[in-house]
Amino acid sequence: MAHRTSIRFLLNDRTVELSGFAPDLTLLDWLRIDRRLTGTKEGCAEGDCGACTVLVGRLDNGILSYESVNACIRFVGSLDASHVVTVEHLNRPDGTLSAVQQAMVDNHGSQCGFCTPGIVASLHGLWLSDPEPAESDIERALQGNLCRCTGYEPIIKAAIAAAKTIPTEDNDRLVASYGATIEALTGFADGARVTVESERGTTFLPADVDDLAELYAAHPEATIVAGSTDVGLWVTKHMREIAPVIFIGHLEGLKQISLDETGVTLGAGVSYTAARGALVAAFPQLAELWDRIGGEQVRNMGTVGGNIANGSPIGDTPPPLIALNATVTLRRGAERRTLPLEAFFIEYGKQDRQPGEFVESVSVPALEDDVFFATYKISKRRDEDISALCAAFHVTLDDEGMVASARIAFGGMAGTPKRASATEAMLTGQPWNWDTIQAARTALAEDYQPLSDWRASAEYRMLSAQNLMIRFFLETCGAPARIERHPAMAEA
Repeated sequence: MAHRTSIRFLLNDRTVELSGFAPDLTLLDWLRIDRRLTGTKEGCAEGDCGACTVLVGRLDNGILSYESVNACIRFVGSLDASHVVTVEHLNRPDGTLSAVQQAMVDNHGSQCGFCTPGIVASLHGLWLSDPEPAESDIERALQGNLCRCTGYEPIIKAAIAAAKTIPTEDNDRLVASYGATIEALTGFADGARVTVESERGTTFLPADVDDLAELYAAHPEATIVAGSTDVGLWVTKHMREIAPVIFIGHLEGLKQISLDETGVTLGAGVSYTAARGALVAAFPQLAELWDRIGGEQVRNMGTVGGNIANGSPIGDTPPPLIALNATVTLRRGAERRTLPLEAFFIEYGKQDRQPGEFVESVSVPALEDDVFFATYKISKRRDEDISALCAAFHVTLDDEGMVASARIAFGGMAGTPKRASATEAMLTGQPWNWDTIQAARTALAEDYQPLSDWRASAEYRMLSAQNLMIRFFLETCGAPARIERHPAMAEA
């Protein structure tokens, strides 16, 4: 096996080879401190505000594509064989403003300017990937970019105006250099294992999935980093030591997606963005939830496998996947085992994962035609927010309108994503009617004893969970959802 002690990538129009860097060195710090590219700003340092947004280009089956990412929580060690593009490189080859930049000027899309570089980067990525974006596409691309001064109307107008200009070799330097960039990235991706030693610890980039299994078996204390949307905050907010680190975001063997009549299987390295097409095709009910997972940058970086492996009780994907009877495949060395996803979560901070064992894939069986399925997210703000609770319902009825089976799962109601076993048992065999639902609301109190925290009180969580049961029932009956209001909101 080939072996390197440095990573190689493109930064704007320069080739970079780095060694000796710390495993927890963020792209934002490296850009601003080491390279003095200060157009990229630090705002929240947790991937929420978008001031740090840059574009990262990678090859996928020979095709070069660029995605917006949060440099504040992206680690330098994840950049091997990529193209990092900062706002300083988004003007035209002749030095004039790009179509996006000029449209921001013409439509007064910037006031204080602090958020503007990140907004320009996000819109430039959209401009390259979608020549005719709908307003909803523009809004989705800007979910991860907060602007407190300008307001979004002129920014959206700027995006619409920019779309009237098609990116070409003459008006965009990224398009003009596509051939050279593809050639460079192809050369960087040599299939070698990378090991970088530093005073702060060791960084590993395995050559492939088999090499990952070997490395993790030898270093079970290592932190596996896929998208770093969670681990990044361990560093920037909790100041945790994470070395040694094994980066896996480059492994094509973990990015496989299978969609057929039996269901969907996702490799653990599939991002939320990449997973959306297959999952929404198989489960259209997931579309709204999927578009509320973080902002565009977080969905481009974060992975479904990482969301599962970290075991957060408020992760957005486990409740619907548990309700859909998903299974997870774990690997340790050459050995694999598959278990129901619900069994993977044991208690808060503890999963059924042995030392040296990692999540390799998750499989979700297809929905049958006669299934009622829905998922809901409750949060303080609609977009780019952590769940106060997340609910998923999966119910089948027999020919007489009786509940044949029920799978109900909640996140944010316990120390782990957890099924409502008592409620499921109470529903099974009962008629699907208003009286049954009222009884099911009461049964939820047997399944969960939620905690109060800054996201929501225990009382609010329980009432919301009970009301979501009603909403699900009414939607299955074709009636408009009626939600009981929290007492604290009675006079609002």
